[in-house]
Amino acid sequence: MFHLLFIASAFKKTVQTYHSLFRARMLIMPMMQSYSKAGDFTVKGKLKSALVDNAIYYGSYLLICGILLIYIALKPGVYLDGPKIKAIASSASNTWGLFLLILLLGYALVEVPRNLWNNSKKNYTLTYSYFKIAKLSTDKCEAEETMDDILDSLNSVMAAVGPGHPLHRHVETIVQKLTIQLRDRLNSRVAPERPTPPSFKSLVNLHKKTIKALHVLQRTETQWGLMLERIFHLEDVASNSRSPDHRFQHTFHTPRPRVQRIFYPPMFEWYWECFLRPYFLKTMAVVTCILSVAVVWSEVTFFCKKPVLSIFANIVIAAKESYNYAAIVSVSTLIIAYMFYCAYSTVLKIRLLNLYYLAPHHQTNEYSLIFSGMMVCRLTPAMCLNFLSLVHMDSHIIKERIMETYYTQIMGHMDVLGIIAEGFNIYFPMLVVLLCLATYLSLGSRLLSLCGFQQFVGDDELTTDLVDEGREIVKREKRKRQRAEESMARRRDYSDRFSGYRTRDNRDGDYYVTPSPERSSTAAGSQRPESSYQDDLDKGSERAHCPPSGPSLKIEGATR
Repeated sequence: MFHLLFIASAFKKTVQTYHSLFRARMLIMPMMQSYSKAGDFTVKGKLKSALVDNAIYYGSYLLICGILLIYIALKPGVYLDGPKIKAIASSASNTWGLFLLILLLGYALVEVPRNLWNNSKKNYTLTYSYFKIAKLSTDKCEAEETMDDILDSLNSVMAAVGPGHPLHRHVETIVQKLTIQLRDRLNSRVAPERPTPPSFKSLVNLHKKTIKALHVLQRTETQWGLMLERIFHLEDVASNSRSPDHRFQHTFHTPRPRVQRIFYPPMFEWYWECFLRPYFLKTMAVVTCILSVAVVWSEVTFFCKKPVLSIFANIVIAAKESYNYAAIVSVSTLIIAYMFYCAYSTVLKIRLLNLYYLAPHHQTNEYSLIFSGMMVCRLTPAMCLNFLSLVHMDSHIIKERIMETYYTQIMGHMDVLGIIAEGFNIYFPMLVVLLCLATYLSLGSRLLSLCGFQQFVGDDELTTDLVDEGREIVKREKRKRQRAEESMARRRDYSDRFSGYRTRDNRDGDYYVTPSPERSSTAAGSQRPESSYQDDLDKGSERAHCPPSGPSLKIEGATR
């Protein structure tokens, strides 16, 4: 009895947390988004800009809510009070969340197993990495050009605004946000002869553009270095796969902690990277494929109560008849965890005009983080209701009198609007079949590629060009790093020869091996993927480092 009371208390606190998240998503988070991207110099100015930006947003919400309330108030037999209005708001939010959930699941239920399977193939992974670094090179050049334009504008502003000018402190605020290298570039520029004094509004806009450009530049430079390291590692994996001594050897030295050197020696690394990891990924791909098929089938058939066709509902019913509580908890946790992973992993890949973009390695700005938080707050309740429908624990879906769950007791059901309760919430999840089929055939990526957006489509000419360009970029960067390491080695030898002492080398000798001339000449070509569009690489000319790019609407990894 005490155990049940504890569970009930914990769940009520969870639902209270949900209501707090609901209020935060509707009221606070949009204001935080606009506040984070505002270019004003004071807190009052940032709040004013946030209110102006959200006036249309809140006005649209009030108009829609007003129309729905008038429709419900005029409906016979329905009486509105405080709890009823609260239920209407929750129902509308959960309906919108269900719409987003089905769209995300339709993509992820196919893409998650396919990504795991493709990542187990070294050739495919390396080819896709070449494609990504070619696109990243374009983004990096665009960020540098944007930063140069902002430095030109700042140079004109600094020439027009002297130390005694009323706007001088605001100009200093903008300059202080620049890095030391950018300040040096700014100071080295020649000031214009007759600069035009800026207005306060133009300074606010310049401040806003500077904040965004600095973040984009830092993000692209960080991702550039990380992508190069990943490609160098993939090339090392391809070359070490043919190693007879079964010891992983890196082309470039990478410092490792002592604990990693002890518990993850080169022999273990070779067996994992070259032998075990592909089989592990293929096993996970098969497991997730089975889960995806079960989710799709259950989404299509959960409204059938006799006979029960939902796979998850049959499992829960069988465990309930045998009083196997552990099985119910385990199966429910596995199902909802996989659905959460599919939905949220897709949210992490959304990239819309560089406005919403979750970049790894702490390179995401505040605006995108708040956007992802709003998406999570919107998806979580809808996913819980959808899960209860899949396992036949929502009495208003299966039309039977059963013991209500704590979630539906507190949150209620979406019964206020009949078209939502009896139509949309039951039949819209069937659309997941068509979405999964479109994702499997890569229809979205092929359409975007035809429209000029850069997508990874294996039989596309643009994809072939970008893969070849990425390979050339990696060769060029590898030569730069090899020359830098050779220069450091010569300086170290000179110091050891003439200084009378031997400097200590802390590198792991088993981990790092200086490439031989044969390996240096074949390192870039030995791991070339066996793809039909890569045979004529050496016949083409080397492309420019900054190719032109199309619009920036994309979902990273949309096709594998």
